[in-house]
Amino acid sequence: MAFSPQHRAPTPSDLSGAVAEDLALYREKFRRRLPESLDELRGPTHGVVELPLHMAWSGMTSYDLSKPRQRMGLYRTVLHEGLHGDLPRYLNQDLLLQLWPVLRTLVGRSVRAVWEDAFPQFASRTRAAA
Repeated sequence: MAFSPQHRAPTPSDLSGAVAEDLALYREKFRRRLPESLDELRGPTHGVVELPLHMAWSGMTSYDLSKPRQRMGLYRTVLHEGLHGDLPRYLNQDLLLQLWPVLRTLVGRSVRAVWEDAFPQFASRTRAAA
């Protein structure tokens, strides 16, 4: 494909700008899903939780909250794949705060940054656990 002055080949600086823009859009996707307040997170603290297909499209769909690895897996999946209305239904504020020091190492950088920027409780919890 030939590039005219109107359609020139991207330069390295264009690519870094494009990457930054993609990252900002990716973070905004997670920001839009956040609850207004952590008080909205009233999900279950025990029992077995079944996730719908739009969240559990690959892998486990059923999580036993009495099993620490499954509990962590559920929260990781919901944080990454859950929509705005899913978060209050499947996440519990107290449990999320309790899990956060380890959970933050299991979620992607964008998810971690969005939650810690929006809710200072997470950053302080992480410092206290260190």
